[in-house]
Amino acid sequence: MTEYLNNQELHQLTGYARSGQQTAWLKERGIPHRQDGSRIIVSRVHVQAWLEGKNTISSNGPNWAKIA
Repeated sequence: MTEYLNNQELHQLTGYARSGQQTAWLKERGIPHRQDGSRIIVSRVHVQAWLEGKNTISSNGPNWAKIA
């Protein structure tokens, strides 16, 4: 098993075959990914974190929710 989802797994995850629709689906759910031409790169680690309900969106700024 590789670190990244293959095309079939990405289609299975999103329910879409077209990269534009897959990208929109991933963005809507906050799953980090990269577009390389028509190919979408998605890490299994990020998908697993999303399935577990963990925050997958990274930010360079402060986490204001953690400040009491």
